[in-house]
Amino acid sequence: MTMPTKAADSAASIRDRIIVALDVDSAEKAREITRELAGHVGAFKIGLQLFTLAGPEFVRELTADGHRIFLDLKFHDIPNTVAKASVEAARLGVWMFNVHAAGGSEMMKTAVEEVNNVCAAEQIERPLMIAVTVLTSSNAETLNEIGFAGEVDEQVVRLARLAESAGMDGVVASPREVTSIRSAITRTNFLTVTPGIRPETATNDDQKRVTTLRQAMAGGSDYAVIGRPITQAADRLAAVEQIVAECLAN
Repeated sequence: MTMPTKAADSAASIRDRIIVALDVDSAEKAREITRELAGHVGAFKIGLQLFTLAGPEFVRELTADGHRIFLDLKFHDIPNTVAKASVEAARLGVWMFNVHAAGGSEMMKTAVEEVNNVCAAEQIERPLMIAVTVLTSSNAETLNEIGFAGEVDEQVVRLARLAESAGMDGVVASPREVTSIRSAITRTNFLTVTPGIRPETATNDDQKRVTTLRQAMAGGSDYAVIGRPITQAADRLAAVEQIVAECLAN
């Protein structure tokens, strides 16, 4: 029997921490991507575009096929509405879903309590519940425009602390803020999920606060969401392997 090398173990670990964003315009294209990358990445993200197009039945289809799904709908409403939507997300069998931390502590606490109660009563595996801090397409100018004074880092840390106190499992934040989050929270198992990841040779597209996967993981990111650099590549699997290789490079 051939023993796995340290490099192989590291590569497997990195792949497991990659979440591929299925931000595509057809369910069939999403199926194609999941078929091609299943077993080579850790999970797939279904966001607003695909969910609006294909609906909850498509989420059920992918979870039934054994895929780990991050449902990225960023719930933000009154506490009761977000709690009920969160319960339905859990019933879809997703691995992870998110809400907006800006909805406040009552909204997040109510959602956590409702999901915990329903999952226990219905014997559903409880999904990870994470809170969005500041979108990676935003910068200080964006925050100032909508009335938030101060730097992006300050707002991210404030919302991360709020999410932690509300019982959330982690946050979505730019990889640039992960170190600050780690310093500000007390729970060692508090997850950081980071979009805005680009290979060394890629453009930033509409993202403003971006890094490479290697930089994100060095900073303490648990999971990295990567979309267009993989999904729009001519060879998606090769794109994944290039990103993993960059992460392992000395």
